[in-house]
Amino acid sequence: MNRDKINLVNAVKDRAEQEGFAVCAIAPAAVSPQTAARFRAWLDAGRHGEMIWMESRSDERSDPKTLWNDVRSVIMLGMSYAPGDDPMALADAHDHARISVYARGRDYHDRVKGALKRLAGWLVQQNGGDVKVFVDTAPVMEKALAEAAGLGWQGKHTNIVSRDHGSWLFLGAIYTSADLPAGTPLGDHCGSCNACQDICPTKAFPAPYQLDARRCISYLTIEHKGPIPHDLRAGIGNHIYGCDDCLAVCPWNKFAQSAATHKAFHPRAELTAPEISDLLTLDDAAFRALFSGSPVKRTGRDRFIRNVLIAAGNSGKPALSGPVTALLGDPSAVVRGAAIWALAHIDRPAFAAEKQARLSAERDPDVAAEWNSF
Repeated sequence: MNRDKINLVNAVKDRAEQEGFAVCAIAPAAVSPQTAARFRAWLDAGRHGEMIWMESRSDERSDPKTLWNDVRSVIMLGMSYAPGDDPMALADAHDHARISVYARGRDYHDRVKGALKRLAGWLVQQNGGDVKVFVDTAPVMEKALAEAAGLGWQGKHTNIVSRDHGSWLFLGAIYTSADLPAGTPLGDHCGSCNACQDICPTKAFPAPYQLDARRCISYLTIEHKGPIPHDLRAGIGNHIYGCDDCLAVCPWNKFAQSAATHKAFHPRAELTAPEISDLLTLDDAAFRALFSGSPVKRTGRDRFIRNVLIAAGNSGKPALSGPVTALLGDPSAVVRGAAIWALAHIDRPAFAAEKQARLSAERDPDVAAEWNSF
């Protein structure tokens, strides 16, 4: 193997560490035929739900050279966001809502992409050639490439698991025209453990290593635009943006160190254990102010309040009846529908008192159907 190339890879890894990346390895600019076939089968089964972009650019995901013909190697990088607390600590705190660990700090896209750009610019200065950088916003199969590079393996929950950093890695990719020696895949180390499968409240895993996004709480609370299916609402519990349950129970997380986490990803105090009652009162301006610089902002206020109302309905707290009732007249149909469901679950007398007048005035058939479902 060319000694100069090995030295370059080692220099890239050193530079990556300076930029805040916890792991760095090289993958070949190709996705295995088996991986591409599994991805195609996943799409054909409709398990991507409303994520139409997954299908519309599936060829580019399945073959890096289709996205950029000049790519010869992929530098895969991971930045740790290991939490300093237990992501499951609020599971039974029914007055409080849970926001996914990755979304309690600053938006990772900006921090990771900035570091990728600096590393890529350094590489061009050192070695010439062309580069492209990607963070979760382009048709790149980051997890498959990370596995091929040897950063970790795709666990039974379908996310990357690292020996040293557990399940807490933001992935980024640098496509380069440089021909670099690839790392060695680690192989699967999940063994007989099924903790991630067993913990899922909505049973989103039809089998180990398979995910049906349509049942996944992260998908339902972030990507799904309409009313959340009734049969999945109870399982959502007090999750209002994303879910960490399958990641949090992974035994490999015992090796993850929160000290490795960049300060930008440290949780904001107001997002660590927000009270459901406070969140229910957010209008659009207050929502935007609270989640400025946070990935939560991407859902928009209406979908977010829909999620909070599901958590309110699951709380069993009649004390939330007041703010829930106020949302029965919200301009958003998806909010009104979720408010009906929540009120029916926490205060049946209030629900009965509101139903007749509200139902007769309702013009949206889906919201009217929500009233009539009880």
